Amino acid sequence: MDERPANPAPRRVRRTKADVVDAALGILDDQGLPDLTMRRLGDVLGVQPSALYWHFDSKQALLAAVSARILAPMARAGTEGLSLPAAASALGTRLRDCLLAYRDGAELVSSSLALGLVDSPLHPQLAAVARREAVSESLARTAAEAVTHLVVGYVFQEQQRLQADALGLLAAPGALAPEGALSPAEPGGGDFAAALALIATGLAASPAAAA
Repeated sequence: MDERPANPAPRRVRRTKADVVDAALGILDDQGLPDLTMRRLGDVLGVQPSALYWHFDSKQALLAAVSARILAPMARAGTEGLSLPAAASALGTRLRDCLLAYRDGAELVSSSLALGLVDSPLHPQLAAVARREAVSESLARTAAEAVTHLVVGYVFQEQQRLQADALGLLAAPGALAPEGALSPAEPGGGDFAAALALIATGLAASPAAAA
């Protein structure tokens, strides 16, 4: 005789830290940063919001983990054989791609960087280039900061324009976007590439680089 209960309790699925970050990225991309709440994340994962704190002691820690996932491809960006100016330009383009891959990516990463919750996405690679090229590491650090601020700020504005356009708020796009602004369909061109080139030119002309 089968003595199993007629309606056995559903088996509780154990969620990992990676599962939580995956779900958070999904909410971020589908609905945007304002809707990335612990309650909504718990609903998506089928757990109580309080259960998420087993993996992250605060929402800011969760957002930092999501930021780190967005920035993860930066660690695989190759700079072999590149000078410091060329590496700064290449890494800046790669960072822009990483941020544009997710809705509100620049806003989220900017917050985590400002609070010191994630590491500089460019400094390790540029420091390695500086050592290889016998260039001042302080110059590499300055370059990393300059490129990071340029890219994060530029992409933040890009994504704001994309959101406004999706909501039909760009009745006069020229009033919100600078002349020649780069669109996601034009990687490597427009004002963004010109600004990166300006930083690269300044690096090449720096006395520290020449030394």
